[in-house]
Amino acid sequence: MNQFEPVIVAFCCHYCAYTAADMAGSQRLSYPPNVKIVRVPCSGKVDAIHILKAFEKGADGVYVAGCLEGDCHFKNGNTKASRRVAYVKKMLEEIGIDAGRLEMFYMSAGMGERFSQVARDMTQRIRELGPNLTTKAAVEGTHKAVA
Repeated sequence: MNQFEPVIVAFCCHYCAYTAADMAGSQRLSYPPNVKIVRVPCSGKVDAIHILKAFEKGADGVYVAGCLEGDCHFKNGNTKASRRVAYVKKMLEEIGIDAGRLEMFYMSAGMGERFSQVARDMTQRIRELGPNLTTKAAVEGTHKAVA
């Protein structure tokens, strides 16, 4: 029996989370290869439409990883990202997608172990939830509400 391997998209802040992922690699800390990292200049640049597009394109889970709270390189980008993630979680529930498939995490550039642990934890969470069987049409309909 094949175990379900989820596709997870991680939107990572260039200054902290992406650097933490690089640190994890440098320290040879393993994390699941099914976590696909998208480097963004700031987690605050991740819009609701980006998250919804990730689900539409087949992601089983998505997370946004930004700088530690109160320590954003762009002052409040991570706060904006957190509010957007909360907003999209509500939208997901309304269209029948478990909000647990989306999460926001905070880390500094030196937290390679934290990045690795978050990737493993998120992968395990999504494995337990199973594949995202939501139809493309459900997510496409939500785009109109966001645009």
